[in-house]
Amino acid sequence: MCTSHAHDQGEAAQACAGRRGFLRATALLGAAATAGITLPTAAEAAPASAARWRPDPDSRRFTLAVMPDTQYLFDGPSIDRAPVEASLRYLLEHGEEDNIVFLSHLGDLTENGAPAEIAAIGEAFGLLDRRGVGYSVVAGNHDVRSSTDDQRGPTPYLETFGPDRFEGRPTFGGASPDGYNTFHLFEAAGRAWMVLALDWRLSPKGYAWARDVLAAHPGTPVILTTHELVVGDDTLSSYGQQLWDRLIADHDQIFLTLNGHYWPAARATRKNAAGHDVHLHLTNYQNRYFGGAAMIRLYHFDLDRNTIDVETVSPWILGRAARGLNELERQEIELSGDADRFSVDIDFADRFSGFAPVPARPARPASRMLVRGTAAYWRFDGHEDGAAVTGTVRDLSGQGNDLTVVPVGGGTLTWSADHHPDQPGHGSLEFHGFKSPLTGAYLRTVDGAPINKATFRSGYTIEAFYRTPADWDASHHAWAGLVSRAGTGGAAGRTDGDPDEPLATLSLSDGPGPQWAVRPLNQQGIATNWGDETARERWWHVAVVNDGSHTTLYVQGCPVARNPHAAAVGLTTLGLSWLLGGYEYAGKIDQILYGRLGDVRIVERALPVTSFMNH
Repeated sequence: MCTSHAHDQGEAAQACAGRRGFLRATALLGAAATAGITLPTAAEAAPASAARWRPDPDSRRFTLAVMPDTQYLFDGPSIDRAPVEASLRYLLEHGEEDNIVFLSHLGDLTENGAPAEIAAIGEAFGLLDRRGVGYSVVAGNHDVRSSTDDQRGPTPYLETFGPDRFEGRPTFGGASPDGYNTFHLFEAAGRAWMVLALDWRLSPKGYAWARDVLAAHPGTPVILTTHELVVGDDTLSSYGQQLWDRLIADHDQIFLTLNGHYWPAARATRKNAAGHDVHLHLTNYQNRYFGGAAMIRLYHFDLDRNTIDVETVSPWILGRAARGLNELERQEIELSGDADRFSVDIDFADRFSGFAPVPARPARPASRMLVRGTAAYWRFDGHEDGAAVTGTVRDLSGQGNDLTVVPVGGGTLTWSADHHPDQPGHGSLEFHGFKSPLTGAYLRTVDGAPINKATFRSGYTIEAFYRTPADWDASHHAWAGLVSRAGTGGAAGRTDGDPDEPLATLSLSDGPGPQWAVRPLNQQGIATNWGDETARERWWHVAVVNDGSHTTLYVQGCPVARNPHAAAVGLTTLGLSWLLGGYEYAGKIDQILYGRLGDVRIVERALPVTSFMNH
């Protein structure tokens, strides 16, 4: 605790529809109020042989729980374990649902560091010990009642929460010789993560120990926990600045720090020596009702969304809902201010690239892409970046569906070394289409290519990788084809709808987003599959799969919403060419792609998602 910076902002909890924490809280409150009964604790509801803690180590969604200063609940004669135990039971109850992998207490467990106080909160944490839950604690100034550093020697805190307590626990990595600093390793998202739990005052020996731990785990991302660091928004305490200068700034592995001590909750972001952001968070609620009631902050990591969603809840107050809440409890049940409920955007792969780079997926030989029924396979690697495409682009399937360049308005087509990270070939084509006037260049299959006459009556899979640039503009670039087939519906005698539309086209709409518009053999009109908008400056994989009766459009291996249910059999043909990067209207080239096109494959049968080229 530090009263010199304390003030209460008096935030009242606000409903935040759409956030999982609020929905969980209101559902629990509603159920309790309706039933008019007291909610059972986990210990009461679960059998004595409750299962051991088993977080999912491979899920890319996981949660780190944080409990700040609980000192007012353990203050001499006024010891109340119930709020802390309610929070710990809450974690046990929601451990599987939220994939809670670890809990960090940020120090000042007690007010005076007295043996009875320490023993009481030590007994409360026995709830986690009995289930094998990974957790860490750090000493705050009130726990050791000393301004000395981690060389202070024995204390009641160390006797209860020293290394012996954690020895043999799967997440426990080790402790400094003095016992006040520890490190812990947990598995999540398929990798190891470290919690470096440091005393509230590091000695020179403590700094040396911490550096040695980081050096021994050079590829591990680190969350540093301590009692004092951030004092307010964008501000560090004098000791926090020392910790930054002597340890954090020069160790790129440390991407997030968590501390208590001061209030209200605050955040800071600083650039480390490697030029990367370090997120420094202060969380402390001891100034609030019931000494903070052992509120917990939940850091929900989502590596697919590259986001950490943070929420703050009071399980003790949640559990009292059935009895009716008083005025202050209703304000504290869940905090929804900007300092207590927020999201942190982190591109984890990029942020960790300096110490744990993700190896690039190697190119795969063309022969591995020639699955049964491959009608055509074109890839564009092995060429000088930026050089003009000339001559013939060979069909690597061996079926003779070679491509030739068709320039329009003096435009060119160039090779690029850029590619989708999961693309078999490490190269692409750079199309420079523009309208109007129409300029650029595209590719077409040679006259007499076998694929020109193919009807794919038994099914097909068409795949492509593409990327649009930041300045892609719908007014000049929309509706260009990635892969399309020449010939109009009118010429084929299929006049329902616009007769001038081509027989088949996988195009980019004005989103841009993929659209598959085709005249099947069994329909007079145009059957259309609509994809969602896809972001610019990012590579995408798109696939169209027809199983002989229905067609499904996939983006990144995920089916889109607007896939028609009507039966669709095969593809109508006039024996004309297929186009890459070009779109015809009324039998004439009408639009040319602006962007990059990677590997393209056409297979004469439906492929499962697991056989797509990006797998």
